[in-house]
Amino acid sequence: MSTLHHDHTEGLLETREPPCLSLYQPTHRHHPDNQQDRIRYRNLVKELEASLQQRYPEHEAKERLAPFLALGEDREFWNRTLDGLAVLGAPGVFRAYRLPRTVAELAVVADTFHVKPLLRHLQSADRYQVLGLSRHEAKLFEGNRDALAEVDLAEGVPRTITDALGDELTDSHQTVASYGGVGKGQGAMHHGHGAKAEEVDSDAERFFRAVDRAVLEHHSRPSALPLILAALPEHHDLFHGLSHNPFLVADSVDVNPDATSLDDLRERAWQVVEPTYLARLAELADEFGSAKSRGLGGDDAAEVAKAVVEGRVSRLLVEADREVPGRIDRATGEMAVRDLDDPTVDDALDDLAMLALQMGGDVVIVPTDRMPTDTGIAATYRY
Repeated sequence: MSTLHHDHTEGLLETREPPCLSLYQPTHRHHPDNQQDRIRYRNLVKELEASLQQRYPEHEAKERLAPFLALGEDREFWNRTLDGLAVLGAPGVFRAYRLPRTVAELAVVADTFHVKPLLRHLQSADRYQVLGLSRHEAKLFEGNRDALAEVDLAEGVPRTITDALGDELTDSHQTVASYGGVGKGQGAMHHGHGAKAEEVDSDAERFFRAVDRAVLEHHSRPSALPLILAALPEHHDLFHGLSHNPFLVADSVDVNPDATSLDDLRERAWQVVEPTYLARLAELADEFGSAKSRGLGGDDAAEVAKAVVEGRVSRLLVEADREVPGRIDRATGEMAVRDLDDPTVDDALDDLAMLALQMGGDVVIVPTDRMPTDTGIAATYRY
């Protein structure tokens, strides 16, 4: 399975040799809903085939479609779907990404990949991570306003107190581990007094410190996502007091993750993240409005396209669900209208987003109800 963040860093989403095939579809996590996912996928592949046959010889069309068809037969892949799927293919390149957010169906053959849904996943301000922590175990989750899923802890991140402390673990902590958590959400039962109980508490503190250091190094710094602690209330002060993670937010979720559902954990985490998310979008809208009043902002797609090619766009806001049929000339910035019979034409806003990134601009995919313009685009210029 491909890793979107790594591939983006390595430049996969930049200009590739055409034809570039992009397929998106909503998928389902559980049976029986996911039984229709493969059928819908095959229908979308047929749409790709029809587009390829309009422009490319049969042997090349078959070559480009081969990995898509193979993926359709991979039962293990289809048994582990999330909420959305993105599949990209071009000469020498094939990537499939399971996404924790639903996407609109799309099957397009063009000169470049259609990447706006992936950019939204990569940079959206609503993404966050949740650290589920008890005295004996650590888990990590990642999600957005729509979905939350557990992620594998990186090598080097202790999953249990035994992983962290090994031979240094106090003997009586083994007893605590055996009797603690009789019911989900319950704290550990301390069978000891005085010095031994203090040693057990010291073990928990050392475990928390080890988790904090490792999560910062292997997860928080690479992703730069907000981190929310989900733990029983008695652990909040201890962890926040010792943490050196600058991505850890002040508010926490008062629950043992093992004692609740993923949906409940997502709802609780989103209540923590949402005020910051909305404030960020409001800040971006205000920034654009101020820039436009000074002649340093624009919302006309043709005007913005030329500014992007000239390298004048510092930040580009793109409406998540808006499409402007057309194609951008990457040399001049001229925007051509769509030829419905040309399978190499995609969404002009998608092209602008990729061009802006390649020219060193910041691109933010914004929900429709938070977009400061009605054209689907808002650019802040450097000069």
